[in-house]
Amino acid sequence: MPAWTTADPVALHARAQPDRLACVDLASGRRWTYAALDDAIQRAVAVLENRGIGQGQRIAVLARNSADLVILQQAAMRLGAIFVPVNWRLAAPEREAILADCDPALLVHDADLHIAAPSGCAPVAVARFTAAMEAAAPAPRRPLPEADRPSIILYTSGTSGRPKGVIVTEANAFATAVNFGVVGRVGHDSIVLCDAPMFHVIGLITNLRPVLLKGGTVLISAGFDPGVTNRRLADPDLGVTHYFCVPQMAKMLREHADFAPARWTSLVALFTGGAPNPAADVLWWLQQGVLMADGYGMTEAGTVLGMPMESERIAGKAGSAGLPAPSVSLRIVDDAGNDVAPGDTGEIWLAGPNVTPGYWNRPDETASAFSGDGWFRTGDMARRDHDGFVTLVDRRKDMFISGGENVFPAEVETALLAHPDITEAAVIGIADGRWGEVGRAFVVLRTGCALDAEALASHCAAHIARYKVPKEFRAVEALPRTASGKVQKHVLRGLA
Repeated sequence: MPAWTTADPVALHARAQPDRLACVDLASGRRWTYAALDDAIQRAVAVLENRGIGQGQRIAVLARNSADLVILQQAAMRLGAIFVPVNWRLAAPEREAILADCDPALLVHDADLHIAAPSGCAPVAVARFTAAMEAAAPAPRRPLPEADRPSIILYTSGTSGRPKGVIVTEANAFATAVNFGVVGRVGHDSIVLCDAPMFHVIGLITNLRPVLLKGGTVLISAGFDPGVTNRRLADPDLGVTHYFCVPQMAKMLREHADFAPARWTSLVALFTGGAPNPAADVLWWLQQGVLMADGYGMTEAGTVLGMPMESERIAGKAGSAGLPAPSVSLRIVDDAGNDVAPGDTGEIWLAGPNVTPGYWNRPDETASAFSGDGWFRTGDMARRDHDGFVTLVDRRKDMFISGGENVFPAEVETALLAHPDITEAAVIGIADGRWGEVGRAFVVLRTGCALDAEALASHCAAHIARYKVPKEFRAVEALPRTASGKVQKHVLRGLA
């Protein structure tokens, strides 16, 4: 039996509704109908082929959001190459580690991002690639690759301090398109504003795939700005129907002088994910007349949970992340892998076509992420009520979320330990009114050294992304440890 091939909704809509608006690049004002977008993708395929890019080779991208990245990713998909968007906010050593791990054949970058390309990798600026694409003739159409091949690698921080590449197949991306499309009621007349970064699953997949699958329109923003986004949501000429953000972004929207939700007349819902969303905040948004639909997802599985698009249901279940999406099989289990009773807390395990096959170059971590019978262990703790609604309780791992970005303390601790004044370090996440959570570092100083918080912050910023740098530093004589030498972070949290 032949393998299932990759789905290509853009090619379908280019024939079914060629003149319908598919994509707008808000920074440049460029617009593509589905026919024009399909043609641009085939031109990008030609450029990639002329550069010798073939199936399985990696195309790394270090660039801010633009429609050019959408075209490049779709071209890579049609060619069978692997698209690897890298977080441009990372410090140089972090970016270099990712590029070394994925070993790209091509590196596409913003003009102002000066980095050293890996050996054997050809760097090209986004503008130059776009110019070459516009000058090229469309490549001949070829059979699409199999849907279970790696198509995208999204890097997420690892607890060992090394970045970890999550493999996303086209089958995974298609399942997420269906899952969020159903949960979020995305249709052919939907207009999605995307200003979440495209190096995240929300920006690259959740925002783009459902609306392109249905033949709607995506508006690409270079990035989030609370004033600009407020004005765009209120602009009747744009007509935004769907907007997805992390709770910290929603908080910045409501605190901005241009906040006027009564003018968001076309908005179907404001979707949140990526961090816990307090019930009080959800209810506040409902009182403003904005349907705030919280959910839960992850890089390894895309959209997992979502609240029903009914204000009364959301109000009655505020604080919950909702119900499992259509293709998601979800269990909540105890330490022995047995399903817990409704109301009891356990770990979320997942299965379904949306779940990653594993991690790039990490066979051991891939194996340990799955149970013996194939369930993906998320590490997230939750409980389910008698109606099936799932509420996130805690994270089993030490990770915390700052401004929608995942921060793993091991990475920060490694950076701190590189400072000559520090002998021991431990980092925890603490609550913060603006960012949700920020880091607090406990450090043991060498004899004769004094705590210099500014110097430590500057040192960390040279090694890791700024959002990972602790906002507080505390000197302690010793870190609390178990008999086996492990740091007792629950004791540190008690001190916090």
